[in-house]
Amino acid sequence: MVYFTSDLHLGHNAVIRMQNRPFVNAEEMNRILIDNYNSMVHQNDTVYLLGDICFRIGVDKANELIATLKGKKYLICGNHDKKYDKGLFEEIRDFMTISVNGLHISLMHYPMLSWPRSHYGSIMLHGHIHSDGSYNLSNREAGIKRYDVGVDANKYLPVSIKQIEEFMNYHD
Repeated sequence: MVYFTSDLHLGHNAVIRMQNRPFVNAEEMNRILIDNYNSMVHQNDTVYLLGDICFRIGVDKANELIATLKGKKYLICGNHDKKYDKGLFEEIRDFMTISVNGLHISLMHYPMLSWPRSHYGSIMLHGHIHSDGSYNLSNREAGIKRYDVGVDANKYLPVSIKQIEEFMNYHD
């Protein structure tokens, strides 16, 4: 299975208050976000982490936390990412396009107004904005194939390609 997620902000106490996350402190948030991630992702799954995995912690601690995340990990760098251990990832990039199940997908930490093949049904997955999920619904209603995969918009869980396909193909 292929998964996408973003903006875990592991180690970042202030994000709890800023985003009204339901955690007591960064340690609890780290544990729950990692448990949630690992409850869905298996070791042979592919995960695209669209930035801001950690913030306000040292690189050694960040690498230690990232190493606990299952799957074959690809990092699309965000504005808070550090020089993590490259051995933890299959690849590290600022932007990437992929094709999964015949669906063309552009991946970046930041939302884009236009992306490769956007006029031909491709979709854009991103993080950064810490939306509450209503943003994704608004985009779908407007016919915009752009989706925030950040944990704040997705019940603190990764999003599977199956969920993305179902969401994009939903019709009232």
